[in-house]
Parts: sequence; structure tokens; C-alpha cells
Amino acid sequence: MAARIGILSSQRGFHALALEEAVRGRGCEPVFFNITRMAGRIGGSPDAEVRGEGLGDCRALLVRTIPAGSLEQIIFRMDILHRLERLEVPVVNAPTAIERTVDKYCTSFLLADAGIPTPRSLVTEDFEAALAACREMGDVVIKPLFGSEGKGMVRAADEETAYRVLRAWELNRYVYYIQEYVPHFRKDVRAFVVGGRVAAAMQRNGSGWKTNCSKGAEVLPMELSPEMESLALQAVRITGLDYAGVDLMQAEDGRIHVIEINSIPGWRALQKVTREDIPGLIVDHVLKRIHRGGAARSAEGIQQVRAASEPADRASAEKRRE
Repeated sequence: MAARIGILSSQRGFHALALEEAVRGRGCEPVFFNITRMAGRIGGSPDAEVRGEGLGDCRALLVRTIPAGSLEQIIFRMDILHRLERLEVPVVNAPTAIERTVDKYCTSFLLADAGIPTPRSLVTEDFEAALAACREMGDVVIKPLFGSEGKGMVRAADEETAYRVLRAWELNRYVYYIQEYVPHFRKDVRAFVVGGRVAAAMQRNGSGWKTNCSKGAEVLPMELSPEMESLALQAVRITGLDYAGVDLMQAEDGRIHVIEINSIPGWRALQKVTREDIPGLIVDHVLKRIHRGGAARSAEGIQQVRAASEPADRASAEKRRE
């Protein structure tokens, strides 16, 4: 019977459909699950399901989106993913890795602690501390702690603008993530890493300081320099991701910074400038993980059988000596 590979998303859009096609093309059965319809059982079966269909029946699960929701909804979705991991279902990307990278502060301190260059930042709930940081850094980008595609980011090049933005955010109880603005010729780089190697990369040229594809940036194929490639791979390694989109920026002074790491990256724009089959590479990596996991469990099973049989083997050997 074909291996079932689950795809968790809130809708069957471009990326979910591309992954389904890649799974099907490798002789496996793709199963789409709406991540907002998950349920977990305690003292019943299946342990985790979507409307009666067990998530644990899949050989692996690909997480395509964690949609916006209340704090309870987000935590519950992650709890289900953690439980599936405890049940030895490979989850890609792993919930812990997603948690590390969806939170910009966590990503930033992991990068900084590992010695990977990333822009100077301050994260706080305190308005006065936030305003003081804006005053000290001068030109800053104020970002939501959670979010992607450049949504909600505001550049504040003077104290008055910073004051207005911070006061507006204070009303909504946001955490302030304030990052020093890095002059970058209106361009940056997205490196797409799968299974420990850079599969493809692109340069994004923006019409303004934002360089997100969703904001209309021009996309060009790119061959990474050894330094950029090394930084991208290090960033993915310290966050524990199976695959990721790493955003790098070369400042006008020549320094290279890792800006963000996306644990559920899109590839619609990247696919237009590379011959690599991005969804195919992701699925191939997942299948390798399944194979390695199966081999590891087989080896563990052999060890358990050997351990269980050792007392009987010793008794038999002693009887023969008698």
C-alpha cells in the first residue's frame, strides 16, 4: 500500500497542491488536512485527527501553514504537532523549529548567540524603552514579533515618526520589535535550504526599502557566495529546520547579515528563476527521513530482541556446559 503523506494547511492553495503533486509523483498518497479542524483525544483513538481521519496514520506530515488565530488556537495547533512527534510521526518542519523561527526575537537571539551576524535590535513591551531604542539607533524598522511577507513593518527614520508608531501599537498591546535599519541598495537575497544544502537562491530588488516579493520586488536568479551559503546553512542548523527560506542582506558597507528565517517558506517566485523542482526536493527529503526513521526503529527493535534474548541464551549456554 502506498505511503500516506499528510499535508497540513488552512487551504489547498498553490503550495499545498504542488506538494500533493510531488507526493503523488513519487508513488505515495497525499492526504490534505485542514489544520484548523484538528482534534486531540486523551484516552481514545485516534490520538490526533481531522474529522475522524487519524493524523498518526500518515508516515509523515508536512506543515504548510499555521494560520492566524487566537493565542489558544495557535498553542493548541502546536500542541497537536508536538504530540504527533511524541508518537514518532515525522513532522516537517518540527514544531520546536517552527516555534523558534515564527518568533523574531527567538530567531534573533539564536543567531546572535551563535555568532551569526544579524542587525542590532531591541524587543520590549515597554513604550519608554522602545522609544529610547529608536532614539539611540536613529533609523529603525519596527516589526510585529510574529508575521511574514513584510506585513506590518514600518520604517521610522526620526523620533516623531517612531513616537506615533509606538503609541499606535501600544493601544493594541503589541510587543515592540525594533531593528536597526541596514542600508542595502534596496535588495536582499532569499536562500532556500532543503536537507542541509542550498537548493536555490534569488535576489530580490525592491522599488523601496522593502524587498518582499509580495510587495512587488523584482526577482533574479543568484549563485550564492561561499560566505552567504555558509551563513544560510548555519542559520538553518541552529534552528533545527528540515527546510527553510533564509533572508540575507548585504549592507552598503559590505557586511552580510541574516535578517530572518522562514520555517514555512513559499517558493512561487523562486520557482520562476530556478530549474530545481522545489516541492519535489522537499518531498524527497521527507521520504529520506521516513527511510532513516524506519531503519533506526528496525535497528532499535533488533537491539531490544537481542537484549530480551540474552538471559535465555546464557541459560541455554550454561545448560550445554553442564
